[in-house]
Amino acid sequence: VVAITGGAGLIGTAFSKAIIKNRGKVIIGDVSIDRGISIQNELGVDNALFVEVNTSDTDSIDKFLKTGKDHFGKVDSAIHCAYPRSEQWGTKFEELKAEGLKDDLFDQLGGAILFSQRSISFFRKQGYGNLVHLSSIQGLSAPKFEHYEGTKMVSPIEYSAIKSGIISITRYLAKYCKNQNIRVNCISPGGILDNQPEVFLNKYNSTCSS
Repeated sequence: VVAITGGAGLIGTAFSKAIIKNRGKVIIGDVSIDRGISIQNELGVDNALFVEVNTSDTDSIDKFLKTGKDHFGKVDSAIHCAYPRSEQWGTKFEELKAEGLKDDLFDQLGGAILFSQRSISFFRKQGYGNLVHLSSIQGLSAPKFEHYEGTKMVSPIEYSAIKSGIISITRYLAKYCKNQNIRVNCISPGGILDNQPEVFLNKYNSTCSS
């Protein structure tokens, strides 16, 4: 049984489908209620449960995990895929405003810390658990800015800061949870296909080995 925040998003939905395909069960957590219910129904109510969750709110996170456990009897793993963004997201570095920056850093990086805190507390009571965070290749290296030339796309500086921060959170918690029967890991994918312009895709693909 796997609980996924951002479960109605692009990556979260793919995770949910893969879990069901491998005979697991999934708790789909998201703020997008209609989308979440639609995915729950698509995957089948015997294997999937949608629960609304706000990862910036500890009470909401606790309710999400408890509801999943009450429904399925346990929660083996929690995957944090939530990707909340302010209206400022995607703004050029030179045009960033403090308010939007604070919102994005708290909602994404702060949300990852809060979700970790509540998940680890839940797993301690349960006696075991697995926590997985989602970073990015840009948490490991700087963007290739030449990929974005000729497009309206921006690689936000706060995205790189958040994703590298998530790797640091993962390392910290993996060591912090030593000998507690709780594992903490992180995935750092490369590019995810999401209707990017062809000029970007061609440049991106030209620097990939596969």
